[in-house]
Amino acid sequence: MNASKYKFFIFVNLIILFNSFNSYYLAQTKNNSIINLFCLQSVKEEILKAEMVYSEEIANETCDCYYEEFMKTASHQDAKTKCKLETKGKFKSY
Repeated sequence: MNASKYKFFIFVNLIILFNSFNSYYLAQTKNNSIINLFCLQSVKEEILKAEMVYSEEIANETCDCYYEEFMKTASHQDAKTKCKLETKGKFKSY
């Protein structure tokens, strides 16, 4: 009985360990994803086209919003529209 409790304890600890690694790598994947890179480039181009001063804070805020919304709705246009409006409201000059 002790051996099975020990094996169970190790198994649970391994699951916890793998979940913590998974959370870390998921966050890294989000930050370096192709979606995020394209979003940052697109936001930068739109800001410069509008003859505004590019702000990394605005771009990151917009792309974080876009990524979250896109994962929820799976609609590029809905996510883009919602996040542009949110960012415009927060920063007033976008």
